[in-house]
Amino acid sequence: MHKKTVTLALGAVVALAASGAFADNANPNDVRVGMYFVYFDTSATDINGPYTPAGLNLKVNSLETVYLAYVRSFSTHIKVEIAFGVPPLTRTVGSGPSSLGSVPYNGQSIATARWLSPTLLAEWEFGDENSRLRPYIGAGLNYTKFLARQSTAAGDAASGGPTSISLPASLGPAVTAGLSYEITDHWHVYASYSAAIVDSKLTADTAGILRTSQIQFNPMTLVVSAGYSF
Repeated sequence: MHKKTVTLALGAVVALAASGAFADNANPNDVRVGMYFVYFDTSATDINGPYTPAGLNLKVNSLETVYLAYVRSFSTHIKVEIAFGVPPLTRTVGSGPSSLGSVPYNGQSIATARWLSPTLLAEWEFGDENSRLRPYIGAGLNYTKFLARQSTAAGDAASGGPTSISLPASLGPAVTAGLSYEITDHWHVYASYSAAIVDSKLTADTAGILRTSQIQFNPMTLVVSAGYSF
């Protein structure tokens, strides 16, 4: 899955970190707390399987969750960030025909899941170290594990009975661009925009009847946070 891109992204993280590993920095550690505002540009194949009408598809609702991160500075310009969020409840809704017989489908919340989604990023911060406002860019890897996967009552009705859901974990590239503003030597505020590729295969099991869809979630994220350096 995106093996070449993942390898390049991992190589960038290692190379940037190693290149500044012995740099002097008075406050090299930074912990950040803020909010993720996530929009999913979902792309999915039509649901496929026995007794499945054509044109059934899926999309994922936007959400917000708490952002947490640890950032290590290796030089004036080079940082490595480990970011993650409180696993949010994500709602998948039906896209396609308005109903399946007498059962509503389009726009109905048919499944939920929580995401554990840490991201490792190597970042380059532009400008002089004494500048209060500094832009930065970064690239790295996102790992997403899906937790508490459940079909809703509407999803069970559309599937024809109680349904269990499988979503394997995803590993893919991630990029970011942002701004940092220094309030004091220790306190900073940040705003950034990030994107990642999260790709998985949904399998719904209804009494042994299996239906599948290959889903690329493509989360795009605005982060607003405050950080303390030490």
